[in-house]
Amino acid sequence: MRKGIAAGLGSEGTAMQGHALDWRKRMSDTVAYSLLVYTSLQIFVTLRTLEGSSGSMLPMMALVVLVAGVIPMFRHFERRWEALSDSDAADPARRSDFRRDQMATWAVAIGLPFLLAAVFRLLVTLF
Repeated sequence: MRKGIAAGLGSEGTAMQGHALDWRKRMSDTVAYSLLVYTSLQIFVTLRTLEGSSGSMLPMMALVVLVAGVIPMFRHFERRWEALSDSDAADPARRSDFRRDQMATWAVAIGLPFLLAAVFRLLVTLF
């Protein structure tokens, strides 16, 4: 076995064709994919709600603000993992911390667009 390979096992304990365990890369990938999902949901969920209420450029501007506003939150999760040393980044004991941050990242990516759409719908009906 080569040095740096976590016994040929991935972070989940499954065979991964010799990939080394690296929580930094996994969190970076999680943030990147969740940002894509978040942006897609913003386009299809929130933007459609905003388009129904006006015929202006407001929906596009709102989309830019909503995507730009969530990036620092996602970077917060990623920054925590970037600071790890090589040995800490390969430590299987960090799995529960990774899962917690991973689940929080996905909860924001999936939940926030629907929450914002509901808030916008409520505001439209109130005003």
